[in-house]
Amino acid sequence: MGLFSLDIGIDLGTANTLVNVRGKGIVINEPSWVAIEKRTRRPLAIGLQAKEMVGRTPANVIAVRPLRDGVISEFEITQAMLGYFIGKAHQQSVVPMPRPRVVVGIPSGATEVEKRAVYDAAMSAGARETYLIEEPRAAALGAGLPVAEVQGSMVVDIGGGTTEVAIISMGGIVVSRSLRVAGDEMDQDIIQYIRNKYNLFIGERMAELVKMQIGSAYPLPEEKTMSVRGRNLVSGLPETLEISSVEIREAIAGSVQVIVDTIKDAIDEAPPEIVADLIETGICLAGGGAQLQGLVERLSDELHVRVWVAEDPMTCVARGAGMILEDLDKYADFLVGLDRTGSR
Repeated sequence: MGLFSLDIGIDLGTANTLVNVRGKGIVINEPSWVAIEKRTRRPLAIGLQAKEMVGRTPANVIAVRPLRDGVISEFEITQAMLGYFIGKAHQQSVVPMPRPRVVVGIPSGATEVEKRAVYDAAMSAGARETYLIEEPRAAALGAGLPVAEVQGSMVVDIGGGTTEVAIISMGGIVVSRSLRVAGDEMDQDIIQYIRNKYNLFIGERMAELVKMQIGSAYPLPEEKTMSVRGRNLVSGLPETLEISSVEIREAIAGSVQVIVDTIKDAIDEAPPEIVADLIETGICLAGGGAQLQGLVERLSDELHVRVWVAEDPMTCVARGAGMILEDLDKYADFLVGLDRTGSR
């Protein structure tokens, strides 16, 4: 059945999983959540359906994210999630048991054990062949950067669990940083800030909503406010309060500064010729975190380099993984080799 299966590029993210089918583009973009039965650990719902259940499940059901900081923390659950997404991608096709070739993005700082876990999970989920690619390379490809040319390009991929910073030239990574501070960390910052300042306990979903609507890395032309709902820790009763974008900027300032410092650190390590190229080409932002308001202005201000957001930044890694499948021979050097295996 492998002959009739589709080739699939997967961005296996901490927050969202995207699936790119060769010739069709992005067909799945769903949260990386799985609702499981507590006792048997049997998956009950996957993706969007599971995320809707977060914080609302009965005692015998828990909603989990099987990936933490961009790597697998729950192997069997990740395998079930991958199997579900591979099957869903083949829904329109006539293949009863799909055996696709799969390219999966992994953090550039992943250890051998973490790489092996992703490879094994994809194979167990039904892949015929599995190839791994470092996320910043895939993001650079998907963003349309001239990665194969003798010219320095820089990509910063801010996801849910990790921020990947890479300077690429001639298809290879010159300098890279993999940082486990990204969107999730900002959500936790917001939860902690509101808890400490207002004695109000809010959930992860509410924190994410606040970040997306009024979170910013730089003063906004017009500051915003929004209502936040949660539980008052003193009275134990429900409470709603109005919070401003100024406060949320203060809440996430630490995490944003860590990302800014890491980018500075990578530029500092780059050869002067490549730094000269970056003045011309700028820095490309990819990933969901690239959509944080004011981030482009903040980075441009601190780095004195043009910073721009890739077109549709959320899908860059998945699009890049799909491009690899278009011509595996051409992009063979982009793939990550695994120790002690015949497959690259």
